[in-house]
Amino acid sequence: MTDDSLEWISVGHVEDLPEGRVKTVTARTTSICLVHFDGQWAAMNNHCPHQRGPLGEGSIEKGVEGQCWIRCPWHGWDFDPLTGKPPGGHEDSGQDMYEVDIRDGEIFVGIEPEPAHERTVTDVMVETLHNWGVQSVFGMVGHSNLGLSDAIRMAVGDGKMRYYGIRHEGAAAFAASAYGKLTGKPAACLTIAGPGATNLMTGLWDAKVDRAPILALTGQVQTQVMGPGAFQDIDLRSAFQAVSAFSQPVLSSSNHAELASLACKTAIVEQNVSHLIFPDDVQTLPSQQEAGGPDGRVSNTAIRPVQSDIDAAVKLIGAAKRPIIVVGHGAFDVRDAVAELAVRLGAPVLTTFKAKGLVPDNHPNAGGVLGRSGTPIASWFMNEADLIIALGASFSNHTGIEKGKEIIQVDYDRMQLGKFHPVALPVWGDVGAFCIALSAAGPSTSGEVDQVAELAERWDIWRAEKQKRLSEDLGKGIHSFAIFDVLGKLAPDDAIFAVDVGNNTYSFGRYLETKGNQRVLMSGYLGSIGFGFPAGMGAWAATQDVEELKGRKVISISGDGGFGQYPMEFTTAVKYGMDVTHILLHNGELGKISKEQRSGEWPVWETSLHNPSFAAFARLCGGHGGKVSDPSELEAAIQEALDHKGPALVEIMTDADLV
Repeated sequence: MTDDSLEWISVGHVEDLPEGRVKTVTARTTSICLVHFDGQWAAMNNHCPHQRGPLGEGSIEKGVEGQCWIRCPWHGWDFDPLTGKPPGGHEDSGQDMYEVDIRDGEIFVGIEPEPAHERTVTDVMVETLHNWGVQSVFGMVGHSNLGLSDAIRMAVGDGKMRYYGIRHEGAAAFAASAYGKLTGKPAACLTIAGPGATNLMTGLWDAKVDRAPILALTGQVQTQVMGPGAFQDIDLRSAFQAVSAFSQPVLSSSNHAELASLACKTAIVEQNVSHLIFPDDVQTLPSQQEAGGPDGRVSNTAIRPVQSDIDAAVKLIGAAKRPIIVVGHGAFDVRDAVAELAVRLGAPVLTTFKAKGLVPDNHPNAGGVLGRSGTPIASWFMNEADLIIALGASFSNHTGIEKGKEIIQVDYDRMQLGKFHPVALPVWGDVGAFCIALSAAGPSTSGEVDQVAELAERWDIWRAEKQKRLSEDLGKGIHSFAIFDVLGKLAPDDAIFAVDVGNNTYSFGRYLETKGNQRVLMSGYLGSIGFGFPAGMGAWAATQDVEELKGRKVISISGDGGFGQYPMEFTTAVKYGMDVTHILLHNGELGKISKEQRSGEWPVWETSLHNPSFAAFARLCGGHGGKVSDPSELEAAIQEALDHKGPALVEIMTDADLV
């Protein structure tokens, strides 16, 4: 007769396990070593008391005195197959045993009813992350983060978080970085100790140098073996020291809610990397702490410049005949105020590459991207300007703001003001607050030059030049302009673009004309190849979390070299139904590097690539895959991919020299 106080759970059929064998089965969440020996059935705790080795992966072996034992596969500890008792010499008294009942060939194991969940350290910390607005986690579940993973699992089950299991931790960091760039809010990336943690580094550096908030949650070995050199034990705090603004281990004696709150606050306020280290044994410790949150801990970020700086700016603008505005990514949230100021002043707006689309190219005051990835329109107005109003721009070499001009520079970070050279007027404050204050002050220019009319003329010249380039055909593939001309026309007005690194990126910056409130995400200062598709995943996750982003189309762009960095993440996109359209420019080489080798008078060497059919690969993964070899096929293929509900890839055969 079976014990009615137990919960009886089916773990298989008698034919599943031959005589003289053992196997691991799971009853609810309990791991059990199931035994079929000497015509009898037994079930015991699957974890060897030595180092929790899985007995069900071991074997039944005969000892020197003829007695048969279950031998742990890790270190050879022995246990009686039917009683779980050791032969002696072990400190443990034996394995816990479970009742077994065979019913019509089906094996049932009786276990105690599941107890109520006991609140843990990681429960407190995950609740705190949720309170601070962390909604998405990208990661990989593994042996040193299982307690933390379970806390995240329960938060997902309660509808408080979303989890995306990636194939490589580097992709998790890129996805979370893109999420932070798009929303200004941190997503988290979850890894195990050792190599899982170190795989995050490139994506974390991408977030750090581009001022994107991000959380790294890394498992760690147990506290008692940290330091001497245990398996996968590295000094994670030291390893993350340079890349993180906050990096702390979670110890049994920590104020766990406070640690999580400080990690979130640092990421959000400093727009930087926060890192929490979770030793394996601390993750499941019981805790009765209350979760923390942001109330009363974060201030308004709008800093109004002092009036004397506003007055000085009005005076400089009044004396200018050809003022221009150069705006960086840091001003994206106040783009309407920037556009209104530009209209008031009749000034062209040139953007850094990272800020592409901040003022869309179809706006009368838009001058496009300035610099190496930019247009001749922007270069022309930079050359003719007599005053530059630089808003949230960092003056990178890539952008090429002319330092010899008279410059008003506005930034909320005082260290950025005049960082590389003196400017006429450094203004500390929020860009939006500056634009509003300046508009209220009513500055005006001499009005002698109609720069808006000049902008229209320059756009006509550039568009005619782009059309001429379509006639260039070397017989090796499609011109980049053809691709971005079609994509620019077909992409929705609110599309989010995630671009990679390489010639495809330069061509995107130069040729695609933005419209509406489109957004562009890129690996800016780090310039890391492989960013594009994982960033598209992160952007799509943000469209699920943030109300104002919901329903927006995500389009990622890369070359074959960039997509080849994390190609298996396409299966991640399929698994979670991510509606990301990927435009892949396939030229069979690292084209940007070939170009640099030729420019430096080096021989072109080791830049060729051996690739599969990426369209076929996408289909094998379960997504949409299309291939284009003729320009006439572009529009239909891209539109079909955009219409597909789920991950889609368009492989376009291009000429590496036609960029």
